[in-house]
Amino acid sequence: MQRETKKPRMLAEQSDIGKLMSTAQTNSGDNASLSHQDMANAIRALSMDAVQAAKSGHPGMPLGMADVATVLFQDHLTFDASNPQWPNRDRFILSAGHGSMLLYSLLYLTGFPDMTIEQIKNFRQLGSKTAGHPEYGHAPGIETTTGPLGQGIANSVGMALAERMLNAQFGDDLIDYHTYCIAGDGCLMEGISHEAISLAGHLKLGKLIVLFDDNSISIDGSTDLSVSDDQALRFKASGWNTIKIDGHDPQQISKALSQAKADSSKPWLIACKTVIGYGAPTRAGTAKAHGEPFGAEEIAGTREKLGWPYKPFEIPTPILEAWRQVGAKGTASAKQWDQKLEQADPKAKQALTLNAAKARAPAIKEAITQAKAAFARDEKERATRVWSQMTIEHLVPVVPELIGGSADLSGSNGTKTKHHKAVTPSDFSGNYIHYGVREHAMAAAMNGIALSGLIPYGATFLVFTDYCRPAIRLSALMRQQVIYVMTHDSIGLGEDGPTHQPVEHLAALRAIPNLNVLRPGDPIETAECWQIALNSHETPSILVLTRQAVPLMREENETSNKSQLGAYVLHEPGKRDLTLLATGSEVGLAMSAAKTLESDGIAAAVVSMPSMELFRAQSSDHQNEVLGDVPRIGIEAAVEQGWREWLRPTDRFIGMSGFGASAPAAQLFEQFGITIDNVAKTARELVKAS
Repeated sequence: MQRETKKPRMLAEQSDIGKLMSTAQTNSGDNASLSHQDMANAIRALSMDAVQAAKSGHPGMPLGMADVATVLFQDHLTFDASNPQWPNRDRFILSAGHGSMLLYSLLYLTGFPDMTIEQIKNFRQLGSKTAGHPEYGHAPGIETTTGPLGQGIANSVGMALAERMLNAQFGDDLIDYHTYCIAGDGCLMEGISHEAISLAGHLKLGKLIVLFDDNSISIDGSTDLSVSDDQALRFKASGWNTIKIDGHDPQQISKALSQAKADSSKPWLIACKTVIGYGAPTRAGTAKAHGEPFGAEEIAGTREKLGWPYKPFEIPTPILEAWRQVGAKGTASAKQWDQKLEQADPKAKQALTLNAAKARAPAIKEAITQAKAAFARDEKERATRVWSQMTIEHLVPVVPELIGGSADLSGSNGTKTKHHKAVTPSDFSGNYIHYGVREHAMAAAMNGIALSGLIPYGATFLVFTDYCRPAIRLSALMRQQVIYVMTHDSIGLGEDGPTHQPVEHLAALRAIPNLNVLRPGDPIETAECWQIALNSHETPSILVLTRQAVPLMREENETSNKSQLGAYVLHEPGKRDLTLLATGSEVGLAMSAAKTLESDGIAAAVVSMPSMELFRAQSSDHQNEVLGDVPRIGIEAAVEQGWREWLRPTDRFIGMSGFGASAPAAQLFEQFGITIDNVAKTARELVKAS
């Protein structure tokens, strides 16, 4: 049964916008004479003109949400366009990133640095700051990269959570801002939105306000083709406050925002009923408005309908001046905040103005040095997930910005320590987040937390990086310092079987640019990999950790970080006959195989390769020195893909070629030939053939 929807009235039919614009031209010095429509139509005009010039883009959403955005920026959003990084600014996230021209228009109109009219004209062109979807780092005012639907709303949850945690630490005088997110039907259809809104509702993130662009249109047509959810009831069931409004009525929009800001007991959904492509004579309210240029004739009709007689990309001076005043309305507040910060505790000044990990680098180095020294004295074999937990014990006291968490696997992942306190709906002073079984939302929320100046790490099993992958990719694209702790990294997890045994995941993760995949082989390497992750300020890291115990292989107490090289010679017999390359738990196997081969008169060097990415960054001379000009065997309990970068055609790989099985770990390594005997046998064959 098709649901009945109320179509909002068109503002162009309520008043003579042409007369209003004429008045604006006549009274060029009197911004008070400008109407809401003048301001909103500036967004609409820039959006449709930019999409038309690019011959590509999504004009419908910016035209439909221009009224909401205008009210939000003009009357409610706290920001200073001249100081985009002001820590206590409100955050505005466009989760419906395809409507990027809405954001770019707002940034230009309000006077954000670098967002010039030329950037608007070069929408979607090579080298422009106005990419097809908003990209963090391209221009000030773009708070996060969005486009993959649902990511933005989950980022917003992370940002709102970070605000509450920072507020608990520094108080209302320094941290007290709202997070606003515009989300569309597509965002709310994506599974990640269910995880994110559930987490936000549970934590009662009352300073999070989601503005739902409820236009009832998707690419295929009416949303009734595929969805009949009552979104307001859905959010309410997850513990949100909800309200439905006409998204083209400025008074309703402002009243709803005021109500949401006044009641921070729960997060808010404001469902804004809108017309996609508002003002377009034939495409408004249709799927044709969504994702393609209107064309010259439709644009001319839209201009007439809206009463906007100006040339493409032309914004009348009084309208632009009025928008620039909006951009400057937070300047005084930002300066007052700076004064408060100057009088604040030095710890607050450091935390709110400096990159956290860079500021803590000396303390991090000392903590890792102490951890390595303790591990070198420890005779007990433990899983690298346990060595990781013991490393975290050293780090948390010296890196207060380090925020831990797990997707309901804290004990298995080893991510919670005696130094942790859980974040709860009534107490945000903790430093550990229980994300529940919400891996995707955890990863995306951590992006939002990192964008807020903290250093998040979150954990699950390596096989479930499949659930996290879209957010991991965005961590890499945005160059955010997010740390993913992924345990149970191979068939070594044993009896849980092939559904939980990752075989292709290392290769899949290594394929993502700007992502450090770190698979340590012993306690010393585990500590070093944590140091790498904390020193990688513009690169996310994945710590790939075992369930099964591993032996200590580097007993010397040293301060240098060999793992930072990506690969290094762990055992050098002298003149080599062979090089064994291994990662993680297979490094110990390689060391044992080298000893077996030694009795056969074969000199096998062992190279530990905790990070292919870091090794790739080394000079070719260093790589050749480590690998050696001798036969090589790569050993990893995973598929071969990616290994041929380090192995020549005549070299061999010992690992997995299919899925695992359910059995004790020792039996599985035997079953799949990842054994000391098989490595030794393969080595003898290679040396003989050479």
